[in-house]
Amino acid sequence: MSTDHTKVAVVTGGARGIGAAIARRLGDDGTRVAVVDVDLAAASATATAISQSGGDAIGIGCDVSEDADVDAAVAAIGDRWGGIDILVNNAGVIRDNLLFRMSNSDWDTVMNVHLRGAFLWARAAQAHMVQQQWGKIVNLSSMSAYGSRGQANYSAAKAGIQGFTKTLAIELGPFNVNVNAVAPGFIASEMTRSTAERVGMTFEDYQAQFVPTIPLRRVGLPEDIANVVHFLVGEDSSYVSGQVIDVGGGPAV
Repeated sequence: MSTDHTKVAVVTGGARGIGAAIARRLGDDGTRVAVVDVDLAAASATATAISQSGGDAIGIGCDVSEDADVDAAVAAIGDRWGGIDILVNNAGVIRDNLLFRMSNSDWDTVMNVHLRGAFLWARAAQAHMVQQQWGKIVNLSSMSAYGSRGQANYSAAKAGIQGFTKTLAIELGPFNVNVNAVAPGFIASEMTRSTAERVGMTFEDYQAQFVPTIPLRRVGLPEDIANVVHFLVGEDSSYVSGQVIDVGGGPAV
């Protein structure tokens, strides 16, 4: 890929939380950013903020688990910028429950957004990347992949993301496409705030109970994840592929 080409990035689930932090960081890097989210209004607001800071971004409404939505989003990005250089599969949902209480819908919704969504977007984006012999894909996993009470669906999906990442690294490596995963630990975000509300705790108390289990003795911020994604989509990581990088303030203890 020529050095004068302004890269185009897609960040799914980019309207808020970790996704928005990633989108903002890539925008600050001079990358054109498609902020993709099921909530079009929120995606557009994040894109507008990036543009007002001097970046070039658009918001696109998309249910990542729906073929037609993904196809339409890819077409819109192609019409505006010509292709896709960077894909960050961040879209995710939680439907936490203990196994005996977990419904089919709880299971299917989490699998469809995390795994099917990553599959559909990666399949679409790789066509551009293979053709130009350059690309970066970063999939968002989670340290919950190693096991998390009440999250059989989420843990299984995030573990699946890790196998998906390593396989894509093998398949796409010959075309100069790097594929890696980031596995966040506890991050102070809208998702963890909603979990606190669900269990009847203030967000401050909910965070405080996790701090003693984190070697760095603090919870993470969305920007902590964005910084690692910034590295993985840049040239300094050109020989890094097929890796899962835990970003949780230390090993799980």
